[in-house]
Amino acid sequence: MKLRIAIWAGAGALVVVFWTLYISATVPTAGGIMWTLAYLTCPIALARDYALSFYFVLLANTATYALVGAVVEAMRGHFQQTGVAHY
Repeated sequence: MKLRIAIWAGAGALVVVFWTLYISATVPTAGGIMWTLAYLTCPIALARDYALSFYFVLLANTATYALVGAVVEAMRGHFQQTGVAHY
């Protein structure tokens, strides 16, 4: 379970790196589908009006994904133990 949570955290870090590279390469306009995707995949992006360092955003998103991963893996383990049918 620890490995899976670490994978979730790694995915969160990769999301931050992707958005940092994308925003650096293209100056996205306000609004649009890309900012919606950024808000969904990187919740700290909601604070884009504030000056946040790359490392703070990386840490915050990694922690968010690790927390989500821990919840998902705990639920997954619970459902596997109880024998709930998977469809």
